[in-house]
Amino acid sequence: QVQLVESGGGLVQAGGSLRLSCAASGRTLSYYNMGWFRQAPGKERECVAAIHYGGGRVYYADSVKGRFTISRDNAKNTMYLQMNSLKPEDTAVYYCARGDRGPLRVGIVAYDYWGQGTQVTVSS
Repeated sequence: QVQLVESGGGLVQAGGSLRLSCAASGRTLSYYNMGWFRQAPGKERECVAAIHYGGGRVYYADSVKGRFTISRDNAKNTMYLQMNSLKPEDTAVYYCARGDRGPLRVGIVAYDYWGQGTQVTVSS
């Protein structure tokens, strides 16, 4: 069993920055792809960033490219999402999730363990 706990969300003004963390317990994340997803009210959950278990390949949604950076520290069993130049449209609940060991995928069905989510609110 894997437990994922997100932290670092909050309220920030447009143009500001936040750093989300996803700490895992129960099983190592070293051999699994990981992803950050977000869900805004009335919208579907979408993948904003994902990272291959080897760390060599990453994915970013077009809406966050150049502003968000995903990283992982396998020694700490933790994943991060650095979010810069935040916009009001980034407001959502952000979730971290554990994927599989294959090629990097961004569909929800490719992820089996999820955190409880952390709220990010960007004011204009």
